[in-house]
Amino acid sequence: MSATAPGRSPALVTREEAHRRTLLLGIGTLLLFSVSPLFGHHFAAGLEQGLRGQDHLGALCLIALHTLLRPVHLLFHVLLVVGLAYALYDRFRAARRVRATLASLHSAAPAEGDAFWTAAAAAKIDPATVRVVRGLPNPAFTAGWLRPRVYVAAALADRLSANELQAVLAHEGAHVARRDPLRLSLLRLLALTLFWLPVLRRLADDVADEAEIQADDRAAREQPLALASAILSLASWRTAGPAWGEGVGFAQRMNLLDRRIRRLAGEEPAPVSRLTRRSVVGAMLALALVGASGAIMSHPLPVDHMAHPSNHCGHPGESPFGHLFCRWDVPRQAGRLCPHAPVA
Repeated sequence: MSATAPGRSPALVTREEAHRRTLLLGIGTLLLFSVSPLFGHHFAAGLEQGLRGQDHLGALCLIALHTLLRPVHLLFHVLLVVGLAYALYDRFRAARRVRATLASLHSAAPAEGDAFWTAAAAAKIDPATVRVVRGLPNPAFTAGWLRPRVYVAAALADRLSANELQAVLAHEGAHVARRDPLRLSLLRLLALTLFWLPVLRRLADDVADEAEIQADDRAAREQPLALASAILSLASWRTAGPAWGEGVGFAQRMNLLDRRIRRLAGEEPAPVSRLTRRSVVGAMLALALVGASGAIMSHPLPVDHMAHPSNHCGHPGESPFGHLFCRWDVPRQAGRLCPHAPVA
């Protein structure tokens, strides 16, 4: 959003831009710390050689820890594959649902001179990208990954004034120009792939909210109150069409309604995030687990034909839990391998 947007104070602009940068930084950080531990140790050339023979970190037995965390590391690999498969299925199902909904309804490009053609021209968007649909369950939305188009309900011509209809089309035209359907669909793909990090889905929802705010700013450059009036008029529209990630709808996020109206009325509401303390704590614990399991996989397990330190701990028993912390009062036995090391 430009700092010169009318009706927006520099403080509000700065606050919202900082909020958006924080969202992108949070998403990037989650992706880095959730995916890199799963594959990083496979590409770290020479790391295994450097760690070979380092079987203890203080009193912590790295071999026992490796034994305990290996199944956890494999589980995260499985979760990633399952998540990616489900995310691809979800995106395919979403696209098919939109096509099926539109195929069952009559749609056409605006006729030159009608209300929709006039509103599109006034909103400075190409009328060829607009489709007027009879019986559309959503008042207006933008869909299409490579060639996004604006779909509007034919009933809007009777329900909204000319200025309100122009504002709605300008709002959706902003989504077309920014290719929001593709951007938000890819973001949903990532959120579903890493479904074990619910905080990523919440961040994705925040980004979708900011896409609506930015589209509002573009549409409200000349008539902010007309857009506010259109939002209120369509707020009660019962939507049964494309949901989040399947299209960018005009009147889908009721929880964002207050912020949108207040901004258009000249107020300065602070951005609100869907993040919760529980989701952040859960993400920190999950990332700590995937990070620890990935890091410990770089530590090579010794085998009986390899050179091995002669002063390994001498814990009795077979359980890696009992061998996790070396007791200093247990005498070490020269030449003894860790009981959890694999046998060649």
